[in-house]
Amino acid sequence: MRMFTTLLAALLLVPAAACNRLAEVGRAPEFSSADGGNAYLAMASLPQSGAAQGGPGSARASLWNGGRASLLGDRRAGLPGDIMTVVIEIDDKAEISNSSQRARNGSEKLSLPGLFGIPQRLDAQLPDGASMDSAVSTTSSSESGGDGSVRRNEKLTLRIAATVTGQLPNGILRIEGSQEVRVNFEIRELLVTGYVRPQDISRQNEITYDKIASARISYGGRGQITDVQQPRYGQQIANIILPF
Repeated sequence: MRMFTTLLAALLLVPAAACNRLAEVGRAPEFSSADGGNAYLAMASLPQSGAAQGGPGSARASLWNGGRASLLGDRRAGLPGDIMTVVIEIDDKAEISNSSQRARNGSEKLSLPGLFGIPQRLDAQLPDGASMDSAVSTTSSSESGGDGSVRRNEKLTLRIAATVTGQLPNGILRIEGSQEVRVNFEIRELLVTGYVRPQDISRQNEITYDKIASARISYGGRGQITDVQQPRYGQQIANIILPF
């Protein structure tokens, strides 16, 4: 009975995330649902292809009209629901090295060899070996030094399709994209969000990551490999609670 109670208490303390992982034992992790997100809602709100043409009949029949379906039309993303390609090419290197050193020495000495005969009278009253010739003497010395260095090397090359999910009053577009690739029992996730100017989108309907304002780029994964690389829940809690 005691063993059953202990097991029940342990199960009650298991976090929800651990329960989800237990449900995936022996199975590949499931993909996240692509329906219901901001990108899906933006694309679902687009008008039908026939209604998007609009305009007078002569304009629709013209061979050289400026519509997006025309040969010479601008096909760059510019409206909520449109799709563009985000090019992520990060190759950053940073190296910082600092060194500092400080030293200080000080010495103070006060003596009273003669002051109206007072030091001599005091010397007679002082214990053997004491004298007013060197009444006060202080010496101080301090030294400090420090060294620090930072070295970082990052390289990432990715391409992802992002959807325009909104348009600000000044014309700036908000984009959001996600991508999941499953290899065996591991899912690699790529997420990107941010704000872009329509004029920064190239004729190939692409934009580089360095032209995305407030860019949030996440590249990670979930699955058996990621699970092994993470400390156990008990270790994580101990690292937070223990002060040493």
